[in-house]
Amino acid sequence: MKTVIAGLGAALLSTTMLVTSVSAETIRWARGSDALTLDPHSQNQGVTHNFAHHIYETLVDRDVEGTLQPRLALSWEIKADDPTVWVFKLREGVTFHDGAAFTAEDVVFSLDRARSEKSNMRQLHVDVDSVTAVDDLTVEVKMKGPSPLYVNNLTNTFMMDKTWSETNNVVEVQDYAAGEDNYAVRNTNGTGPYKLVSREVDVRSVMAVNDDHWAENKPAVTEIIYLPISDAATRVAALLSGEVDIVQDVPVQDIERLTGTDGIKVETGPENRVIYFGYKFGDAPLKTSNVTEGNPFNNPLVREAMELAVDRDAIKQVVMRGQSVPTGVANPPFVAGWTPELDAYPAVDLDRARELLAEAGYPDGFTVTLDTPNNRYVNDEAISQAVVGMLGRIGIQVTLASRPVAQHSPLVTSNETDFYLLGWGVPTFDSAYVFNDLVHTKDGSYGAYNGGLYSNPELDEKIRSLGTETDLAKRDATVAEIWQVVKEDRVLLPIHNQVLAYAMADRITLPVHPENQPLLTSVTFAD
Repeated sequence: MKTVIAGLGAALLSTTMLVTSVSAETIRWARGSDALTLDPHSQNQGVTHNFAHHIYETLVDRDVEGTLQPRLALSWEIKADDPTVWVFKLREGVTFHDGAAFTAEDVVFSLDRARSEKSNMRQLHVDVDSVTAVDDLTVEVKMKGPSPLYVNNLTNTFMMDKTWSETNNVVEVQDYAAGEDNYAVRNTNGTGPYKLVSREVDVRSVMAVNDDHWAENKPAVTEIIYLPISDAATRVAALLSGEVDIVQDVPVQDIERLTGTDGIKVETGPENRVIYFGYKFGDAPLKTSNVTEGNPFNNPLVREAMELAVDRDAIKQVVMRGQSVPTGVANPPFVAGWTPELDAYPAVDLDRARELLAEAGYPDGFTVTLDTPNNRYVNDEAISQAVVGMLGRIGIQVTLASRPVAQHSPLVTSNETDFYLLGWGVPTFDSAYVFNDLVHTKDGSYGAYNGGLYSNPELDEKIRSLGTETDLAKRDATVAEIWQVVKEDRVLLPIHNQVLAYAMADRITLPVHPENQPLLTSVTFAD
């Protein structure tokens, strides 16, 4: 504990030293956690992407309404004489931070890198057959079949400089789960509105405005000081004392107090993200359970009992202070495929839950460890603590193991956890993104975050068909079929859709972004 407090004190000391030197154009931006890496294709994780969007850019992006917008691509369309080819026309006059011109060759390199074996973005590009530079400002992406929704997959695939990558030996993506390192982990060369000036991982990063950026309107924020402060109380105290200007991860218990504080304002809005629990499937015994023959989670009666024991409404009222939207499906309402029927969840029934456990062969319950992040989602550790108590009421005795997301995420992607909490945003606004990562059998291309190793070959075939199905009515029907199986099989245990709150000095306006990926280029200052 002393080490943690000392670290927090050091972080705040560094911000305090800056108080007298910052100008109205400098924003000190505090979050609960840091980017996991700066290698643009290594981790498909929201905080990491949010940081990277200031330095690197994508071909297309989404605004705060969720609408696709041009970024490095000015236009995109399916080729008139070949429905399997997407044609992207690139923005002219774009340069990387080192002055090199951005061309179609960089797009080819970046998309090939993003779909390479070690990339955590690979599943977004599994339907790509090849990428070709037609000329300096035109790229053709050949799909394995017609893929009318592929452009939706590009909002977090960042463009890198091919020459810079080759020079610095970062052609291959960092293998984050294996603990690999490379030059791109802490060094950058993007086309984005800000340049990386300095970086102290988990302490402080500084970005300065890119004066050579292609956008006509230059951002009001000319310098960003990014401060990961994991302790919620310390984060809020830093805002109240004026040591930071924006807190992106506001604890729900502080929203009312901050709203009523002079000089502070709070912006709130729904996020395109579901919070859920996953569990290990398969016949092999769990590593953390007292059941040594077989796996309790593999029994559908146990999964049903768990759902009946978890009180989503109580979590909303007590843990989230009303700042969540309980759900029965791991698919936010923003996303195509969501329906009110899927969203419904059962009433708590502890007696029936105990009966189900007894029918499954566990009349006295069993033990297991729950792995949770403690600095990634709104009240993530508190949600897990509540579920520990709820499952205890039916005899499932859970030990809670809490870690920062940097240590938690590899447990999920390397399938080293029996029971875990995770959140999932859907930047494509399409159900296939959920299926590809969380439901499909883990095979190197799909199932990157299928931490429980669920496998259903029949469902896999349907999931893969979504990438190239051109009959949208047929595709919608397949999506509905998949969701029905996922819900009936209780592949995941969804809890709620997250609601966001950003707190800031009242001279600042930063709208809540549905992907929780606000760009500080959108900050405005009061006159």
